[in-house]
Amino acid sequence: MIMKTTLLVLGTAAFLCVTSCKNTKEVTKDTIEEKVTEDAFDPTGYTSGTIVYSKEKDDCEYTIKLKDGLFYDPINLEDSYKKDGMAVYFKFRGLRMMNRCNKATPVSIEEMIEAKK
Repeated sequence: MIMKTTLLVLGTAAFLCVTSCKNTKEVTKDTIEEKVTEDAFDPTGYTSGTIVYSKEKDDCEYTIKLKDGLFYDPINLEDSYKKDGMAVYFKFRGLRMMNRCNKATPVSIEEMIEAKK
């Protein structure tokens, strides 16, 4: 009797776990862009900036310029965003490493989308 009750409880717990667990979908650039085109984009929590290309000596090739004139050096910028003058919204994490160029602070991009005009 105790064995049947234990199996019933364990079986019910396993069933509830399987039926209540959600399948999480990996968020990629494509899914973010789909969301932006479907709904009005809410820039809350994002920083806005413009991609800047430079071929000057001791300068980072691609940086992100903010409206206040501050520059970030995105160490993991995807090729699809390497377009001079592209307006973007992004989330980032500051990095504790030496600067790779004179004018920009190194950051790691966590999310980025092109700002639609």
